[in-house]
Amino acid sequence: MASSSSRTYETRKREPNPKIAALLVIDMQNHFYSMAEPILQNALTTIDICRRASIPVFFTRHNHKSPTDHGMLGEWWNGDLILDGTTDSEIIPEINRQVTGPDEIVEKSTYSAFNNTHLQEKLDKIGVKEVIVIGVMTNLCCETTAREAFVKGFRVFFSTDATATVNEELHEATLMNLAYGFAYLVDCDRLRRGLLSS
Repeated sequence: MASSSSRTYETRKREPNPKIAALLVIDMQNHFYSMAEPILQNALTTIDICRRASIPVFFTRHNHKSPTDHGMLGEWWNGDLILDGTTDSEIIPEINRQVTGPDEIVEKSTYSAFNNTHLQEKLDKIGVKEVIVIGVMTNLCCETTAREAFVKGFRVFFSTDATATVNEELHEATLMNLAYGFAYLVDCDRLRRGLLSS
């Protein structure tokens, strides 16, 4: 769900620093395939750019192992959740082929990739101070993760063309909100120029 108008939301510009950045690939799973398919190539391109720039990559996988971890999501989505061990819970094959080891996978059961996970510990251990966010859904897990990263002290870069959600209005609203107070907006071209042009 690339956004041609996203540049109008920018309040600040900056390039990620590959020495202190990490890429967070949020919930690119079979459950969200129809939503993720339009941005799949941009997601793969972003992963490739980051790998070539020696930026570590982490992949989140949203799933629920038992009713005890449903939290408010169970009520909000009427129990229609991604259950661990199902095909829906698996990472989309094209994305899964980019995973180089189990340490890159972050299991989560709510919108934030930081809540009740080891993500911050993993990032702190390797000196990460900046995160680049791509994936689905723009306005739920991607936005929540971006906001929480900002509050935790990470500089946040949010992709406009490698994130997607159910409609353009929600996508655009997130870009506007994040650009105003939480994140630098980036896309594949900007990342390529900023990270690989030297």
